[in-house]
Amino acid sequence: MPAPQNPFKHALENGKTVFGCWLGLADPYSAELMGTAGFDWLVIDGEHSPNDLRSILAQLQVLEASSSHPVVRVPIGETYLIKQILDAGAQTILVPMVDSADQARQLVRDVTYPPHGNRGVGYALSRAAQFSKIADYGLTADEQICLLVQVESRKGLDNLDDILAVDGLDGVFIGPADLAADMGHMGNAAHPDVMAAIMGAIAKIDASGKAAGILSTQDDMTHAAIKAGARFVAVGADILILSHAAQSLATKWNDTLK
Repeated sequence: MPAPQNPFKHALENGKTVFGCWLGLADPYSAELMGTAGFDWLVIDGEHSPNDLRSILAQLQVLEASSSHPVVRVPIGETYLIKQILDAGAQTILVPMVDSADQARQLVRDVTYPPHGNRGVGYALSRAAQFSKIADYGLTADEQICLLVQVESRKGLDNLDDILAVDGLDGVFIGPADLAADMGHMGNAAHPDVMAAIMGAIAKIDASGKAAGILSTQDDMTHAAIKAGARFVAVGADILILSHAAQSLATKWNDTLK
């Protein structure tokens, strides 16, 4: 019995554009709710949300019943973290702040079993292998793991060609907020210089044959990114959806008393 097919990776390999949303509330109940919304993929965020291994595991469990594919963003590209997240059942990993090909090559090794990588061979005990039910997991898992890295600095853009040349890397996500800050435009990802850098990078990623990704809550940027070649596109975040809706509702009724 082989490892289950990764539908997100399969869609990207077939040139499809898939839409997603960020999960930052760090709660399985809200993750389950978001899984009913109809997104192709959902990012369980371990970088900027109060998630740990157990809360990520709980969200992976509830999303298993969903048609939305879970992507786990680790807080940092550390081997031990990636090992734990993969054994917990994640098939798609997003790693922030990747600035060099050396970093990307190490990440490929982290998600790959020996002899080509250094992922620990403990799958018989793992949720990923259904607790040893998937007997061929060790022989088939590598093909179903999807590795995405975030390039979100000037250094990363300078090294983008070398990063794209790394075998085993499935996609590159451009982080608009961090890139804008690094370019001297904190909070202004729509600045013309930042937009030019983002769209140029997306076009280069797409031309390389790897999948390009972005998170954008501004329709103009989202449409421009898709036109430039972005294929895994996040269009919102659960925290922002709840916060903005709550603020709007409170303002609406508070204004009736003025």
